[in-house]
Amino acid sequence: MPDSNAENELRAEVRTPMGSRQYDSKNRFVSYWHQIDEILERAPGTVLEIGSGNGFTAGYLRRRGIDISTLDVNESLKPDYVGSVLDLPFPDRSFDMVVCFEALEHLPYESVSAALANIRRVAARYSVISLPDRSRTIRIHVDIPRLLRFRTLFAPPQFARPHSGYGGGHCWEIGRVGFPLKRVTRDIEAAGFTIESTFRIFENPLHRFFRLSCAAVDATP
Repeated sequence: MPDSNAENELRAEVRTPMGSRQYDSKNRFVSYWHQIDEILERAPGTVLEIGSGNGFTAGYLRRRGIDISTLDVNESLKPDYVGSVLDLPFPDRSFDMVVCFEALEHLPYESVSAALANIRRVAARYSVISLPDRSRTIRIHVDIPRLLRFRTLFAPPQFARPHSGYGGGHCWEIGRVGFPLKRVTRDIEAAGFTIESTFRIFENPLHRFFRLSCAAVDATP
């Protein structure tokens, strides 16, 4: 049956204000771990994080010696740069890697293509984006000591979910009517990215990650 626990976690997450104790839940920290891991795996020289949130990811990476800059429209979050993803104040290919976690859903979808194009413009090599995915999931986890350890997450056949009001300032979400995954992936590729892979976090399937490469566009003969 659809994962009702994941659905309840999702509903609570998008309705909880950032900065509260409830916002930084165990599931969200799992997402922070994946954000950090995706960056460390690439070992970029420079990183731009768009949408700095509570600053946890950038703070940890700086302690690990990563040269990371943050940008946000909200000056009170104390980002390194105050600005919008729709008008990034950087020259082309300014950063080895540009990341944008759980931020683009706060824009009207008609603005997302322009945002993706801006991310692509300032990213020299890689990008990682995460977005909320409302598609229902089934999670299976079997752990028998010394015998079997297995877990998987998959989406059962389903219809797009109707718009019933978004929480957390979201304007759209993958899996809602009008926003199937294939539309989002098509628009990411249209911005000039190669999608290396996409995945949802087992512990927090609301968050879907996209590993993106700029190499196919920037490669020279």
